[in-house]
Amino acid sequence: MRLKSAKQTQMDNNRPLILISNDDGYHYNGIKSLIKVAQRYGDVFVAAPAEHQSGKSSAITLDRPVRAHLQEQREGFTAMEISGTPADCVKLAISQLMPDRRPDLVLAGINHGYNMGISSLYSGTMACVYEGIMHGVPSVAFSYGLYGRDTDTDVCIPIVEKVLQRVLRDGLPQDVCLNVNIPPMTDGRQVKGLKATISDLGRWVNEWEKRTHPMGGDYYWMTGEYEMLDEHDDRTDMYWLRRGYATVTPCHIDQTDHDSVDRIARMLEQ
Repeated sequence: MRLKSAKQTQMDNNRPLILISNDDGYHYNGIKSLIKVAQRYGDVFVAAPAEHQSGKSSAITLDRPVRAHLQEQREGFTAMEISGTPADCVKLAISQLMPDRRPDLVLAGINHGYNMGISSLYSGTMACVYEGIMHGVPSVAFSYGLYGRDTDTDVCIPIVEKVLQRVLRDGLPQDVCLNVNIPPMTDGRQVKGLKATISDLGRWVNEWEKRTHPMGGDYYWMTGEYEMLDEHDDRTDMYWLRRGYATVTPCHIDQTDHDSVDRIARMLEQ
């Protein structure tokens, strides 16, 4: 299947153009749910990894070619699988695959599993929205607190739609993206509301498990437990997720501790 330009597929310039990616891959339920919502509000271009890419953070591919394969194309909708990382997907879409028009919004997810607290540092889902704001495009990531591939992510649609409506209406601060986490909705549980939060600065402990291979030799399997350092801090995403609220954390890519610059300068000048 040959990729047609936006003009050839009659994308409507009066509707927002929404770029969607994730780190689970094109065939996971989460991205399908996100596409359903996005199509109500704009034309959609999907650039998703061909393989599962969780935990890749903002890694990019430097040691081999990256290929793009068209999966589906119809009026107002294009979907492509990319052989690279989540960051590759957004970079390639904006710089090469969408030559006729820049996206008005980048969406990532819905990730199968939380990207809360410091876990967001490892997230390929968050890499998508960091790439978005690096290109000057408002960006929002969505994650759901259940990990199974067959998880019903359509239950997240009302929350996704509410956030998307507000972002399209009011915009976002420059160079700021949103990290939205949604608690599990099983056994009749519903999301109690939305809370604006900060990231929980906990840590992962017991991160590796040593095992012995049946054919001989030891190996290590990543595991781990998340440890909150202050479970009573009602500003954090973890605090409110545990209480049944969806959390919205504004994030940016400037990792400079501006308050420390003068102190470090004085230390180095002594």
